[in-house]
Amino acid sequence: MQVKATTGPRLKPLQLAPAERESLQSWARRPTSAQALAQRARAILLAAEGLSNTAVAAQLGWARRTVGKWRRRFLDRRLDGLLDEPRPGTPRRMSDHEVERVITMTLESTPPDATHWSTRSMAKACGLSHSSVQRIWKAFALQPHRTETFKLSQDPLFVEKVRDIVGLYLNPPQRALVLSVDEKSQIQALDRSQPLLPMRPGQIERRTNDYKRHGTTSLFAALDVKTGRVIGQCHRRHRAVEFRKFLDVIDQAVPESLEVHLIPDNYGTHKTQTIQRWLAKRPRYHLHFTPTSASWINLVERWFAALTDKQIRRGVHRSTTELEGAIEDYIEINNADPKPFVWTKTADQIFASLARFCKRTLETGR
Repeated sequence: MQVKATTGPRLKPLQLAPAERESLQSWARRPTSAQALAQRARAILLAAEGLSNTAVAAQLGWARRTVGKWRRRFLDRRLDGLLDEPRPGTPRRMSDHEVERVITMTLESTPPDATHWSTRSMAKACGLSHSSVQRIWKAFALQPHRTETFKLSQDPLFVEKVRDIVGLYLNPPQRALVLSVDEKSQIQALDRSQPLLPMRPGQIERRTNDYKRHGTTSLFAALDVKTGRVIGQCHRRHRAVEFRKFLDVIDQAVPESLEVHLIPDNYGTHKTQTIQRWLAKRPRYHLHFTPTSASWINLVERWFAALTDKQIRRGVHRSTTELEGAIEDYIEINNADPKPFVWTKTADQIFASLARFCKRTLETGR
């Protein structure tokens, strides 16, 4: 007995205009798009290729009726049919004028008794509730209570130094080692005056505000830009003498067949006669000084930040020796499974960002 195949209802052909296809493709691949909208755009693009609702549903992991729903909505209302419709609920009580007023006052004025607005001072000035002001600030990513500091380099050779160092990061020379070098000075060995109260369910770790000092140490470190490995050595002082001893450690650790490019900052101990004589005897070493007031370009500073966050800031050390042991252990663990910091921006991109920042700074007039 022959069974006759059943077919579903004939689908109305779905054709896209060039502008519609471009919009749908943009929605489907943009990472900032809402995922629901991105999936709907993919469904319509697949349907426009002639796929059935069943085939589209199989590819997207949807139910067939869901594909049919959005297909019908697109045919009825085109691109607008894929957007979410307004949901039922209490209508907004604030007018657009009130929202605009809050934003304008936040950005262009300050209260008479303070340097910045709070939700309550703004609510009092605008006649709104502080929760309404809070929602407006959240919607427009305004945070008047927060501030950050910055410092622009005034090095006359800033452009040349940035191009030089970024070139080493992005295109390191063959048969050479690029080392980002610096010292983290005056690391304090701190012990709390009372024992810590450890973390437990419902309670964070607690410690006394006061502490006992047990001396300081300085860490000299050289970060291999390519591999993420670190050569480190602790000294109680950070003079040119100690820096020269650290250079000896680097010299012993690096194969003699490799050229060595060192990226230090402009600290005085890096430029003394002692260091210059040491370098003159070893022509395979090349120094590339960072611009003044531009520590952000030295990758070892990023490694120092990780060391501080993971080991030093909350560490309890009852002696300088104990602190140095903790630092050495951290370096050993780092080198067992190193992870390099990948530099991505070109010099031109950095200059463009700085130009935009300087332009905004000058336009404020403050």
